[in-house]
Amino acid sequence: MIEGHGDDIYLYPGIRMNFSSNIYGHADLNGLKAFLNARMDVIGSYPEPQPYSLERIIARKHGIPDGCVLATNGVTEAIYLIAQAYSGGHGNPYTIEHPTFSEYADACNMFGMRPAGKDDTSRKGSIAWLCNPNNPTGSVYTQEAVGEYIQRHGLVVIDQAYEDYTKARIMSPQEAVQADNVVQLHSMTKTYAVPGLRIGYITAAEHIVREIRRYARPWTVNSLAIEAGKFLIANNRPAITDLDGYLQEAQRLKRELNSIPHIHAGETETNFMLVRIMNDTAARLKEYLAAKHGILIRDASNFDGLDCHCFRIAAQCREENDTLIAAIKKYQE
Repeated sequence: MIEGHGDDIYLYPGIRMNFSSNIYGHADLNGLKAFLNARMDVIGSYPEPQPYSLERIIARKHGIPDGCVLATNGVTEAIYLIAQAYSGGHGNPYTIEHPTFSEYADACNMFGMRPAGKDDTSRKGSIAWLCNPNNPTGSVYTQEAVGEYIQRHGLVVIDQAYEDYTKARIMSPQEAVQADNVVQLHSMTKTYAVPGLRIGYITAAEHIVREIRRYARPWTVNSLAIEAGKFLIANNRPAITDLDGYLQEAQRLKRELNSIPHIHAGETETNFMLVRIMNDTAARLKEYLAAKHGILIRDASNFDGLDCHCFRIAAQCREENDTLIAAIKKYQE
């Protein structure tokens, strides 16, 4: 899906409050900006063809061998590399539970894979994709559910892009490496609120990383992104400095939305949530909020399994959340 993701703020001049992206919009990036400003000379040379220096730092952070990490240009590049590496060349089956991030299916279809059918009972060649926490619902798979997937499938890809936006139990990189048929996707984009830099990475057993790396293009992670990744890990300041308080605010936002007639916000274990407007379409609500209030939400109707009434929002600061609540109430008057 080249078009249709969230955070299409480039289409809406005048946006003051962005609820469309799942990333917290108030992270303090001043230290990173100052660091990158002082490192601008690196753009005069090619980056490492493969960002091994960053991968070694990531491996040390997680306490896993260097060969168990592959840095990528955001999680999306990792998704397409995995689909290419494990397509089998003859339509290996894949399993995806909807609604979820569209790029898993897009990547599988691009490389000739097919949705798993009733006869696909063998683990050999099958690949399952899990988003945990799941986008757009904010739900989290239990460890028992993840374990069942690991038992049933030849390879399980667990996209943990939002792992630092929940208090729920999430599989660790050490556990993924030991599982031997698990690929984890991690997003520094989400953890540190730097979506413009595109920094992601894979953690998996060494033989899996080796196979995926065979398809990696050179120089996809640029010099500034490599420097930023090293700085962010060294300083270890996630975008959310008070996760407990932030998640409490997300739950308050959910309760307030559910008090509005014809609005239903679903359960969530993270900062974002799936919402339904029963008496109108999400597209019309989105256009109203953008035009009249400078507020951007994510029309979620293009997720498989959802309809025209669904939209997604991510909690921001209390003042902005209250502004969104008031604007939706006004729309429903």
